[in-house]
Amino acid sequence: MAQYDVIIIGSGPGGYVAAIRCAQLGLKTACVEGRETLGGTCLNVGCIPSKALLHASHQLHEAEHNFAKMGLMGKTPTVDWSQMLAYKDEVINGNTKGVEFLFKKNKIDWLKGWGSIPEAGKVKVGDTLYETKNIIIASGSEPSALSGIDVDEQVVVTSTGALTLDKIPRKMVVIGAGVIGLELGSVYARLGTEVTVVEFLDAITPGMDAEVQK
Repeated sequence: MAQYDVIIIGSGPGGYVAAIRCAQLGLKTACVEGRETLGGTCLNVGCIPSKALLHASHQLHEAEHNFAKMGLMGKTPTVDWSQMLAYKDEVINGNTKGVEFLFKKNKIDWLKGWGSIPEAGKVKVGDTLYETKNIIIASGSEPSALSGIDVDEQVVVTSTGALTLDKIPRKMVVIGAGVIGLELGSVYARLGTEVTVVEFLDAITPGMDAEVQK
């Protein structure tokens, strides 16, 4: 049975940073990740791809509304959605490969699969059991399900599905005016979608500073 000083479950920003720091401090370190790439939700289907699409759609918005007033004249660009998605995937790949490089550089073992803790000091990945002195759980997040709503990732989509739609929709309803909903709503609104945001509370971005909400 392989033995480690520390095993981290999850390779997102919490997990991979912890793994790198543990290795730098001289601990024999492994990180469990079930995806095909490192980086967790944030790098693969969260913060990074949404920011890539925000950046791309922002360039279009600037060309349509602000370039002329700055003296930048010319034809407004059109949207090639498949190319924009390819750009997003390129950004994701660059980030996940970067984490993989850091794992190799710091001699961190990537245990590929989904991890569980069957007993104290043991981590199971697939059919293999590993012994460890310490365990860090950084398992990340998944989109919440709503009772009675079938999410098919075609018509009703999670934030993950919204990053890979086949085409830009004509209309879209975003349930939830938090950061994720507003980011993705902004992307599609800039690309021409008629976006409606539904929020149960009396302010958008609930929990954030009132000035930000305004």
